[in-house]
Amino acid sequence: MTASIENLLLNYKPKSKNEYQNAIHEIMQEIALLGLWRAKFFDHAAFYGGTSLRILYGLNRFSEDLHFSLLKPDPSFKLLPFLEAIAEEMEISGLQVNIEHKIKQPEGSIRSAFLKAGTLETFLKIGLDKSLQKHTQSSEVIKIKLEIDIDPPAGFSTEIKYLLTPLPFSVRTYIPEDLFAGKMHALLCRPYKVRVKGRDWYDFLWYMAKGFALNLSHLEIRMRQSGHYTSDKPLSKEIFLTLLEEKIRGLNIEAAKEDIRKFIQDPRELEGWSTDLFLSVLPKIRCTSR
Repeated sequence: MTASIENLLLNYKPKSKNEYQNAIHEIMQEIALLGLWRAKFFDHAAFYGGTSLRILYGLNRFSEDLHFSLLKPDPSFKLLPFLEAIAEEMEISGLQVNIEHKIKQPEGSIRSAFLKAGTLETFLKIGLDKSLQKHTQSSEVIKIKLEIDIDPPAGFSTEIKYLLTPLPFSVRTYIPEDLFAGKMHALLCRPYKVRVKGRDWYDFLWYMAKGFALNLSHLEIRMRQSGHYTSDKPLSKEIFLTLLEEKIRGLNIEAAKEDIRKFIQDPRELEGWSTDLFLSVLPKIRCTSR
């Protein structure tokens, strides 16, 4: 294991097997971003989603996957060269990672891959205490899904954020107002038959606590592209709030809390969750349009 991995682990101070898994998972995410930066990926794409909030904006929850969007549609975009850059960076860092490039037929607008590291093998490399090693099966893997949208909805802006670990580098990301719009699209448009994503609701409260505005025009573009808003009328703040109130009233609060619980360190954060809490936030939502 390289000194950089050792130094990154010191930032986490993990104690349990789950904490070690999450730490390695997040370190792999940061190394993947470094590899993408070296390959000039961020000249073509931007980082968004829950992991970008955690790494770049300080969201206090674990996030599993890496989500990116091209800056403009490009059906000819090839992900493979950038995956090779990630693999090289992982090898330099001392991590043995297998990268699976998933190509669906017919190809849609999402290109995806999986980064997989053997959990036990990685634990042995970092010198994990034997009492924790013995509870780890040889078949266990630490897995990160990487996705990029090659046909992104228009109307978003990006900014450059800087990271200091594993070494100083930069990442292009959506600005918070547009990240908020993406989160609201996920929250409003996930079908009810899909398991409740408490992470959406946790992030919603985080955006509100931070005081970020919502880019309503970008949300409308996203909803029209996905077929979830077809009205001839523009998506006004009043229409948006009506849709969100309906979603809140249909929310299974206990199921949402159960989903998010494993992604946060302190479950007491969820004690105040209720339908009334989420409804009380509605008048405080600030909207902007560009």
